[in-house]
Amino acid sequence: MSTKHEVDTAFARLGLQKGRATRAEVIAARRRLARELHPDRQGGNPDLMAEVNRSGDIALAYVDEHIVVDSTANSARVTPPPQQPVQRDHPSFTIDVLPVEACEALRIVASWVGEIIDEDPPYLLEVDMHDPYSVWCRLELVPDAGATTVTVSATGESLRVVNIEAIRDVWIDQLNQLDWQTLDPDQQRP
Repeated sequence: MSTKHEVDTAFARLGLQKGRATRAEVIAARRRLARELHPDRQGGNPDLMAEVNRSGDIALAYVDEHIVVDSTANSARVTPPPQQPVQRDHPSFTIDVLPVEACEALRIVASWVGEIIDEDPPYLLEVDMHDPYSVWCRLELVPDAGATTVTVSATGESLRVVNIEAIRDVWIDQLNQLDWQTLDPDQQRP
């Protein structure tokens, strides 16, 4: 749990107003700052990038806890089924490639376990999973020092039987079966 000062600092660092910023605005601010500060960019700074990531985590937790209504253009996105709690595993796992390649790999895996219902490459995928569990799943990708941190959120009937960690493990297991040399969906398993 973050202190009031940490929450205030996080929103200020992201350039957002606490209590008014939506989830989509927090994610967009984090991405904007990552484009400027990521250590893989010239002039990037790993310490400042770590601060941005921590601020983003704190701000997202605050927004999730305080249910800020998303009134942005992104509110047209597919949303989780109503009246079912969303489980969030944050951060879920890290892939040792940049977001563009990580997103492509996750798109391939999504075709194996279900279908993509919305995306904002290379930072967001929403998937209707069918195999092995039937859930709505959101994968948020954040650059992280030459790698990509993925956060998995899910909701659906299957989460009454399994937990979010089982959903995360499906993604990890499938990524481990991927031929990372080609990332060509036609060269991958059916």
